[in-house]
Amino acid sequence: MSRFFGRPAVLACALALGLQACGGSELPPESIAPSATEVHAQSLTQDAAPDILAQLQAIPGLTVVQERPAPAPGVRFFVLSYDQPADHLRPNGTRFQQRLTLRYRSAEAPMVLATTGYGLNTSSGQTEPTYLVQGNQLQVEHRFFGPSIPQPADWRLLSIEQAATDHHRIVQALKPLFPGKWISTGGSKGGMTSLYHRTLFPRDVDATVAYVAPNSYGTQDPRYVRFLNKLGTPECRENIRAFQREVLARRAETEPLFQAAGAASYGSTYDFLGVDKALEFSALEFAFAFWQYGDASLCDSIPLPGAPAEALVGFLDQVVGLSYMSDGDLDYYAPYDFQAATQLGSYASEEAHLRGVQRYPRGYDPRALVPFDMRPYPFNPFAMPLVEGWVKAFGERILLVYGENDPWSTGAFSVSARNDSYRFYEPGGNHGARITGLPEADQAVALERLRTWAGLPAESTAAMSLRAKSAKTSPEPITTGVVDRRRGPPRD
Repeated sequence: MSRFFGRPAVLACALALGLQACGGSELPPESIAPSATEVHAQSLTQDAAPDILAQLQAIPGLTVVQERPAPAPGVRFFVLSYDQPADHLRPNGTRFQQRLTLRYRSAEAPMVLATTGYGLNTSSGQTEPTYLVQGNQLQVEHRFFGPSIPQPADWRLLSIEQAATDHHRIVQALKPLFPGKWISTGGSKGGMTSLYHRTLFPRDVDATVAYVAPNSYGTQDPRYVRFLNKLGTPECRENIRAFQREVLARRAETEPLFQAAGAASYGSTYDFLGVDKALEFSALEFAFAFWQYGDASLCDSIPLPGAPAEALVGFLDQVVGLSYMSDGDLDYYAPYDFQAATQLGSYASEEAHLRGVQRYPRGYDPRALVPFDMRPYPFNPFAMPLVEGWVKAFGERILLVYGENDPWSTGAFSVSARNDSYRFYEPGGNHGARITGLPEADQAVALERLRTWAGLPAESTAAMSLRAKSAKTSPEPITTGVVDRRRGPPRD
């Protein structure tokens, strides 16, 4: 059980008491690139001030691994690492290097702290809040992903409390260089991570923008089944169930194709789960992934009973991905599944329609996906309710963005307008929901609050609105930080 949440009643009191104390159309879009005049002015400012590279190199524990070519005029990009204790309660013990990237505009610009929740792609892309406020961006790899893992790995130290303290120490180290407003952000597990950090260290940042971030009850939360049973038409839902049943009822045909196509397309092996269980878990995932990454336009494409086995496996690949239950993916995502199995929780799958063709009922659980013995690591039922309670009661300056049809919206956090916090849904949106997809009225509120939280002048709202409209034509990738697990781990 987590060290910090080991005494839930004590922590509940601490959170309840301690955290209360804490807590015009002619205007040119400035988003795509600064003007030559702006670049020159920024260059003069940078020339007059100490060089950012020298300042970074002077921070104790911070290593500048590399400065890469400028991703845009007036922007510098660094790959960094920061020395962290594996156990923040024992800072003199094992330590590890946590990987970061810094997208630098100026010391005066707002800082966007992007919590990935997963590994870190060290490309120079920017998150949506960074793009909208034209800020700096500090992106942090989550502990136990990529090279950011203590050696030896003590899995008891992979918790929301330890990760939040990672982010807290990074903020403390970098904030003297960036005295402007700080806004944390992240998508999906990255959004969850930003809310955990905010709960435990509410004063580290000025505001938080969390995308499609769920809060689940237990490792098989039944609320998700009820949510899925309301999406689409009855005919579409029945076709989804029939597809799942067909894949499993015809294992003799689909299983060899599943294994061969996975190996050919992704180099996948299924030694940990076995091909049989990997196929069944992929079929169970189908209903969730169908709406998480797709929409109702896919309903007419679902192969019907009697379709060739190749069509069944091909559509399973299109919606879920044949590498989803492979050894390589399970190994990479083991830290996420471990956290889901011990603190974060996950979703239940509908299984009643699979009686007679299912071989592992109730077996699709994050505990079953971790490639080592999970018996020493029980699920902590107190962590998520405490976070949920704090976000709802005390979470100030929080913007939550969800997709209307995203199954993860089942576990949407609640916030209070009296705390200057807001929750919006992208109509028809899925796990890719973003501010730029919101209805005009909601988007206007979101942009105005984001502008205010970032400490920008009132006239910047119009410029941000134009950036939002031009987001799809930006020459640089703009993301919400959501990781699409269908296509394997993110790569540099």
